[in-house]
Amino acid sequence: MGFAPDTIISMNYYGGKELAAAFRTVRNNTIQIAEDIGEEHYGFRATPQMRSVAEMLIHIGHVQDFVYEVLGAQKRDTMAGFDFMGFVGPRLADEKSGRSKADILKLLAEGRDQFAEWLETLQDGFLGGTVTMPPGGTPPSRVRFDMLLAVKEHEMHHRAQLMLVERMLGITPHLTRQREEMMARMQQQTAAKP
Repeated sequence: MGFAPDTIISMNYYGGKELAAAFRTVRNNTIQIAEDIGEEHYGFRATPQMRSVAEMLIHIGHVQDFVYEVLGAQKRDTMAGFDFMGFVGPRLADEKSGRSKADILKLLAEGRDQFAEWLETLQDGFLGGTVTMPPGGTPPSRVRFDMLLAVKEHEMHHRAQLMLVERMLGITPHLTRQREEMMARMQQQTAAKP
């Protein structure tokens, strides 16, 4: 069975709505970590070179800003001429601002809601479009979908660091607690079978 050459079939099973749902899940897990770590530990650094807990959470709170600025606000199809350092500078300064735990939690929640709501509006044609990187950039261009997915990957990278920090502080990460509870239930169900 073949298709007529002019037949268009959508094969994208992971679009804007799925990106939004996945981003919300990742951010909700980050928020849970931020809640589980006491504010008295927000200045903790695993090494002198690493961001503190507060700095890392503020950094995570801004991970979506760049992609939204490029694709949502400026609607760019090329990165040529984009002032990356001018854009990133205020966010780096914010990491050092001394925000309270409540302010950080608010930043994380507001960023989740704003970015996910925008993601839900994106259509397959937009997601499949490309953005040309600056001259000499590697790769020379990126698909918008890949740029948007990278936001979640970036956050998960830093969230993994925070989960290790939790262990250093004597906190069992919530995802580990959930897995242990599930395993205990499964073992009880297996033991109860005749």
